[in-house]
Amino acid sequence: MSASTAIAYLNGRFLPLEDVRISPLDRGFLFADGIYEVAAVIDGKLVDSASHLARLERSTAAIGIVLPLSLADIEAAQTELVARNGLSEGLVYLQITRGADASRDFIPAPDLQPTLFMFMQDKPLIDLPAVAAGIAVATMPDLRWARRDIKSVGLLAQAMAKQAAKEAGAQEAWMIEDGFVTEGASSTAFIVTDEGIVTRPYSQSVLAGCTGAALTALAQESGIAVIRRPFTVDEALAAKEAFITSASTLCLSVVRIDGQRVGDGAPGPVAMRLRALYIDFARATGV
Repeated sequence: MSASTAIAYLNGRFLPLEDVRISPLDRGFLFADGIYEVAAVIDGKLVDSASHLARLERSTAAIGIVLPLSLADIEAAQTELVARNGLSEGLVYLQITRGADASRDFIPAPDLQPTLFMFMQDKPLIDLPAVAAGIAVATMPDLRWARRDIKSVGLLAQAMAKQAAKEAGAQEAWMIEDGFVTEGASSTAFIVTDEGIVTRPYSQSVLAGCTGAALTALAQESGIAVIRRPFTVDEALAAKEAFITSASTLCLSVVRIDGQRVGDGAPGPVAMRLRALYIDFARATGV
């Protein structure tokens, strides 16, 4: 779909994306005072919707934004948006901010009405060249704020990391703090060792990835051990495999880190198996 034909949602109304108007005084624009979510759509259905909505509720509560709709009504608006756009495969983007505030004060006015905006992205998720080829990542210092468990719209550090990774010939950035990988700029980072699959424990240092959580549950159900602990870049380079998860990539093998090969330099069997399990899960549980 193009911007001229796409339908979006803004504060209770469905309208052409090109007609959406948001105030320049919106605190999301002026202060990055807002939260976002991105959910996959496969076969015209939302994937793992309950998990994404629960995280939305946690994030908005953490910064004191009251949702203008119930989670059930938000999901209904998302499914209506998918239907109106005829979206078969892609992403639903949702952003909620504290609202427009003419005072532009750091302390918001008490009577603000939140801005709730949603739109679609028509994007292939299943059949991607990167599935067979794998991706490269570049490492860089983690410059983000301390509350990474909150899915804030303040993404400047991640945007800069993504650009630096692109300039280094990589498709994703892995952020490094105190010698350990925290996560990707827009993904959760995993390695595969003799122990099983290894990824960071949940804390304020990382975002609790919905795709990663579903995938680790599927791994455990299929007999693959999941170890939650930090790991270093050297461990990742010595690992059997590495991979990332996110709503927009599902599960993709990492075959190079800072130009150095991981394993045999090709997507490994564990990541490929987990990707297949996740796609089956997505198709069986979509709403």
